[in-house]
Amino acid sequence: MWQLLLVMIERLGIIISVAFIITRLKFIRNLIEKQEISKAHKISVIVIFGLFGIIGTYTGLTINVEDASISRTVLEVREGEAIANSRVIGVVVAGLLGGWTVGLGAGVIAGVHRSLLGGFTGLACGLSAIISGLIAAYFYKKNNDSNDIVSIKTALVVGMLAEAVQMGLILLMARPYDQAFRLVESIGIPMIIANGIGTAIFILIIRNVVHEEVKMGSLQAQKALKLADLTLKYLRSGLTKQTAQPTCEILLKEIKVASVSVTDKEKVLAFVGAGEDHHVNNDEIKTEATKRVLKHGELVIANPDEIKCKYKNCVLGAAVIAPLKIKEETIGTLKFYFKSEKEISPTIVELSKGLSTLLSHQLELSEVDRHLELAKQAEIKALQAQVSPHFLFNALNTIVALIRTDPMKARKLLISLSHYFRQNLAGTTATETTLEDELKHVKAYLEIEQARFSDKLTVDYDIDENILFYKIPPMTLQPLVENAIKHGVKQMTDDCVILIQIKEARQKVTITIKDNGIGIPKDRLLEIGQEKVASETGTGIGLYNVNRRLQMMYGEEAILKIESEFNQGSRISFTIGKSKEKVKNEQ
Repeated sequence: MWQLLLVMIERLGIIISVAFIITRLKFIRNLIEKQEISKAHKISVIVIFGLFGIIGTYTGLTINVEDASISRTVLEVREGEAIANSRVIGVVVAGLLGGWTVGLGAGVIAGVHRSLLGGFTGLACGLSAIISGLIAAYFYKKNNDSNDIVSIKTALVVGMLAEAVQMGLILLMARPYDQAFRLVESIGIPMIIANGIGTAIFILIIRNVVHEEVKMGSLQAQKALKLADLTLKYLRSGLTKQTAQPTCEILLKEIKVASVSVTDKEKVLAFVGAGEDHHVNNDEIKTEATKRVLKHGELVIANPDEIKCKYKNCVLGAAVIAPLKIKEETIGTLKFYFKSEKEISPTIVELSKGLSTLLSHQLELSEVDRHLELAKQAEIKALQAQVSPHFLFNALNTIVALIRTDPMKARKLLISLSHYFRQNLAGTTATETTLEDELKHVKAYLEIEQARFSDKLTVDYDIDENILFYKIPPMTLQPLVENAIKHGVKQMTDDCVILIQIKEARQKVTITIKDNGIGIPKDRLLEIGQEKVASETGTGIGLYNVNRRLQMMYGEEAILKIESEFNQGSRISFTIGKSKEKVKNEQ
């Protein structure tokens, strides 16, 4: 009995070979992973496992019950002979992986074949093959809610149970009974143990292959995401020489390749690794393989003939060239070089595809960022353009009023106005200006406004002179000062005071415009600066424009803070960070 067990376990090597081959078939992989397969593929699966059951029969041992002899080959079964075999393994595995249709189908094929071989146990063994497929299908259904393959423990139990059922059917159906009993007595335990172990080994191999591939896929995905994260800060700025070089350096460090290169449509932007002494940046693209990728947008594996390096001692013998795209347009290539084609594994090819896709997405994001920045700048320019006519309207009204009463003063104010607009026009070509220039702008404006108020208006300045290199958006202070005059002190008869304060604290500058006017009603206080408001004396856009530009350029921290009390005056302030240029100079 134990000799039989050892021989049967020895023949389980066939099972290992079949299991490995089966996992290579795509439609069987789909079955294993519980994906939908077509009817034609399901029939193919049934036939394959049915044939596996037949192989299990032929690789068994012929047992002669009368003289207890064992033959290692199964060609035919004579009267008084039976087969100790591993047929049940193929049928049980079919049921465990594919359910009742696959299990039953494989069981019918293997069972009918066994019955046709003959022998006094032929019918019992044939029927047991069919029942084994149904038993395995029952356990498949119990495990169907899980996406995982059936456990090794379950496979062991089902394999042993199916073989035990076969032994029971032999006792019930095979005649003469005494021969059936002696047969079961001699082969029952070895077959139950061997086929249970064989089923468990088969499932173990399938689980290991599938899980190992999942693990490898997960590791490759993690590597690709890591590389995408490391290169993000560069490629989000677009595809340039400055971004391609650090990107290639990162990829070469993280991936086992000889060299890495990035090109645009015409030139090599960066080349890092073996051969960089003669593969020079800025060279025009020469290889036909790269041109083919740029034309068709599909990955190419280039052989030595396609690389065509003119340098005699170049070690590079193969390359994987993947496209870099923005939307559907190929704008460049990512190239991984190897010393020989043998070094290009399927894993490298898949990694190249994944990386080219991720890097292409980063380049698409850079394009989106660029368009958003252009839109942002366009809106800033539009907001600045709205302010200029707003001030011109008020300034001209003032000068018109003075022409009759004091022509010389009107002349001086026109000169001030020309200086103001010269600086204003310069400001519309830039998004930032220094506080020093902005103060000159405001003073030119105030010369006109003080002329309107005669001696009623006093302007006080509380300014840290050493921080006038801070930068703010052009035309920021003037609308705030204009608002203080027009809506704060204009209705006062005398002692109108405007305070312009610029102070530094903790590498930030706070700019405050304060007046002692009539104040802002509480219901208007919530609207001012947040939206365009109705105004009887202006356009209602001055504070809104300033607040909008500060928010767009410096974020929420820079928005206007407005405080006001009735008949006590108003205070408008905002805080911005120190310019990078100023910080660098101080360091």
